[in-house]
Amino acid sequence: MRGLQERGTVSALRARRLALAGAVAATVTTADQLAKAWALRTLDDGPLHLVWTLRLNLSFNSGAAFGLGKGLAPVLAPLGILLVLALLGFGRSALTNRPGAIALGLVLGGALGNVGDRLFREHGGSVVDFIDLQWWPIFNVADAAISCGVVLLLVSGWQGTGGNDSPDELPDVTGSRT
Repeated sequence: MRGLQERGTVSALRARRLALAGAVAATVTTADQLAKAWALRTLDDGPLHLVWTLRLNLSFNSGAAFGLGKGLAPVLAPLGILLVLALLGFGRSALTNRPGAIALGLVLGGALGNVGDRLFREHGGSVVDFIDLQWWPIFNVADAAISCGVVLLLVSGWQGTGGNDSPDELPDVTGSRT
């Protein structure tokens, strides 16, 4: 009986983390698409300078991350779909703790946002980029989410759960369980 209860608890934790990853992915995808729609409407007349080197500057990226592989948009759309499918399969191992679930949601949402551009926008398979630091390649909300998600995934993987049976519990700064 205890084994069934433990499996039920683990299943409930996994379901909550899966829901968290899904909610983060949906939020990122929505924010990314709304920001890109705004950029297409607003930045068509030229860049908008914000502060220091940060400006919003409409650009279309037909390549991969950081503009690598320019002109490969027809190849990148199917690869993006494969990436999303791989993330969905990989998700089981990333859902061992809350940070892993959030990281998976960030990466998945970012990938969906950029795949959506390649498949549904009329820019020849290019991704809409608009955040321009002028000393870094122009990027978008999806790119930022992917980058943050990968870093969080690495950090959460390195920290692990310490063998704790309840990976949703995170240690506080004093080292006690919360």
